[in-house]
Amino acid sequence: MRKDLNVFVKMEEYNDLLDIIALINEKIQEARIILGKIYDLKNQEDSELDAWKNSLSGVERKLKYVDQVLFEPKY
Repeated sequence: MRKDLNVFVKMEEYNDLLDIIALINEKIQEARIILGKIYDLKNQEDSELDAWKNSLSGVERKLKYVDQVLFEPKY
């Protein structure tokens, strides 16, 4: 295809196209903001899950200790 061909577009169609492009750019920015919020929530969730896991491990260690002390022969 030749690159030196001129393309003629009606002015109102051109303005409509510019409006559509501006709207698309706005939506892309909104999507980026939402994606950032989702990543923040995911990181927060991961931190909470790690904290729960550590708490559960601590409880499990304490329970094993209590189990050993209670059922260990005294003699």
